[in-house]
Amino acid sequence: MTDHKIQLGRLTKRSEFLYVRDGRYRAIGAVVIQMRKNPGHDAIRVGFTATKKIGNAVTRNRVKRRLREVARALLADYGLPGHDYVFIARDNTNGRKWQDLLDDAQKALITLSKPPKTKT
Repeated sequence: MTDHKIQLGRLTKRSEFLYVRDGRYRAIGAVVIQMRKNPGHDAIRVGFTATKKIGNAVTRNRVKRRLREVARALLADYGLPGHDYVFIARDNTNGRKWQDLLDDAQKALITLSKPPKTKT
């Protein structure tokens, strides 16, 4: 991993999250990551979400902060330019050990960065 920080764009509108939802995704451990190429942007853009099933507002904000730090740590190395990512918290995201959460996200990003398998 590199120590430099990249500037990540943000997904803020519901329509942007819905656009990414129709792309590829990978669920590993305590995180789900969705990814979709965005032809209108060259940068990496990212959004975060946690449903009410995760817990109250304090808990949801805490898991989103954890996911933001995961994205900052990993997207510089494993994210693809011109793609949008959505990090979705799962039930065990808040209680997951930090290194395990990083490992889960890293595995998901590596899988998503590979070209999809085509059926013949």
